[in-house]
Amino acid sequence: MKSKVSRLDRFVSQNSVFPISDVRLLIAQKRILLDGRAAHSVQQRVGEFTHVVLDGACLKDNAPVYIMLNKPKGVVSATKDLRHTTVIDLIEHPRKDELHIVGRLDFNTTGLVLLTNDGAWSRKISLPETKLAKTYEVTLAKALNDEYLAVFREGLYFAYEGITTKPAQLEILSSHTARLSLIEGKYHQVKRMFGFFQNEVLGLHRVSVGDIGLDGLEEGQSRLLTSREVMSVRSHSAPAHVAE
Repeated sequence: MKSKVSRLDRFVSQNSVFPISDVRLLIAQKRILLDGRAAHSVQQRVGEFTHVVLDGACLKDNAPVYIMLNKPKGVVSATKDLRHTTVIDLIEHPRKDELHIVGRLDFNTTGLVLLTNDGAWSRKISLPETKLAKTYEVTLAKALNDEYLAVFREGLYFAYEGITTKPAQLEILSSHTARLSLIEGKYHQVKRMFGFFQNEVLGLHRVSVGDIGLDGLEEGQSRLLTSREVMSVRSHSAPAHVAE
């Protein structure tokens, strides 16, 4: 994969009329701005979303994009599919082809899907070490009882992978519905956890990722994330009470 980061002197020489040997002088004359501040070294890094200005002319202005979608049932969590409607098909944004999906949902699972072109941001959401909770509303075929609470809290052993799931928080809402919060995302994890009790998941709806929630967004609709929502991921740290 081609790196999206380069040294400042190389970037300027490749994107302006100035040779690489002139970049130190341009820096000394404060003619180069990185993200609104005067550059100070030829070795500064120009990343995918660094804003670069030389003599008042913008050389690079690729802003990150963060979008949420309320995914309907029967839509594929993919960027392209020849047979089915994809989450990208439902989004209206001029740069939607740059986006990737942060945490896919199954074909019949509904709810919150996040999309971005910021790889560092999406990796933080995906890593279990971040302990960013993903919360789901679950509808089940059989009635729930308090035994579920203890088992989910302690974790379940998945023989196929040879792993035990991390502690999960389960709240019973009614006889056949619950709210489940996970800090990881194993293959079909929710269905397999309830499968321990031979209880089929009839409906699965993701309502939030960390502090980012659907908040009344209609099914099939999308919107840009607010700066506060974006920062809630960047500034997230694991709560002290979460046990391993």
